[in-house]
Amino acid sequence: MELEYAYADYAADKAVELIGIDSPSGYTERAARWVQESFERLGFMAERTQKGGVLVTVKEGSEDGLLLEAHVDTLGGMVAEVKANGRLRITNIGGMQPNNAEAENVRVYTRSGRAIEGTCQLCNASVHVNGEYGDAKRSFDTEEIVLDEEVKSAEDTRRLGIEVGDIVCFEPRARITESGYVKSRFLDDKLSVGILLGLCKYIRESGREPQRPVYAHITVYEEVGHGGSASLPAGVTEAISVDMGCVGDGLTCTERQVSICAKDSGGPYNYEVTGKLIEAAKAEKADYAVDVYPHYGSDVEATLRAGCDIRHGLIGAGVYASHGYERSHKDGVYNTLKVLKGYLGI
Repeated sequence: MELEYAYADYAADKAVELIGIDSPSGYTERAARWVQESFERLGFMAERTQKGGVLVTVKEGSEDGLLLEAHVDTLGGMVAEVKANGRLRITNIGGMQPNNAEAENVRVYTRSGRAIEGTCQLCNASVHVNGEYGDAKRSFDTEEIVLDEEVKSAEDTRRLGIEVGDIVCFEPRARITESGYVKSRFLDDKLSVGILLGLCKYIRESGREPQRPVYAHITVYEEVGHGGSASLPAGVTEAISVDMGCVGDGLTCTERQVSICAKDSGGPYNYEVTGKLIEAAKAEKADYAVDVYPHYGSDVEATLRAGCDIRHGLIGAGVYASHGYERSHKDGVYNTLKVLKGYLGI
């Protein structure tokens, strides 16, 4: 059965649906539940791990298993101080950049379950008042959350139920353009979760079983470094991170391609696995690029650092403006699906 482009459409649509569920590292329960239910609806067994991730059995077995890893956790913020004026100083979760956070709408989730809206602004943000607006260094100490509530003191804010440790989520602004571009915060890595759902939908509808045991682990702590450090199924000998492919100066990948990573900040990926991914791309006539990422780490490296004896690789749809307002394309999704199809022998 040919891999139709409709599976890329499905993957992108599911990614956008998932992006609508706030899930910075440490606050992923609702998103993980959505992921579990989505795989179950496709007919696959999906279990929750102790850390809160989702482990999916695509094809069960005891030898030479393959684990596909993607993550549902995103960047975000946490309340670090309720200021005397009722506004909030935050600390970043993961690699959230203050320059990208400024002027973005946010939701502050209280322990009681309330979601209170606000905006991340430079302190003294009015240009007509602040003559040094353009010169001010952006950091999470010079920016603050301005709540969309009538608050003038710390006491006013605390009466809303907001306290230190509450989660701050940034508006993703997800959309798919008529030309097929997918634009949003947090395509890293919810786009890849959509891709794995699209792959599983193809497996179920085509009836083409992988030639070896295959599992998918949707992790929930990748953005803080230890997402893939646990829950390796017995018999797994290879793991591939399906994460965002880098697009930028000095790299060849575009948003319409699948990127195969040969090396990142953690060192080279397994030469054999990388070669097999390239062979799969060629066999499936996928539009691909091989690149070296200068500032990057992945779930599968956390798996290795945890002491697991496996081979490892990394692929993903090309994503521009990583950790900001990101952009990819459904062609990149399609090409990633084709490489996975070829690698699984389906």
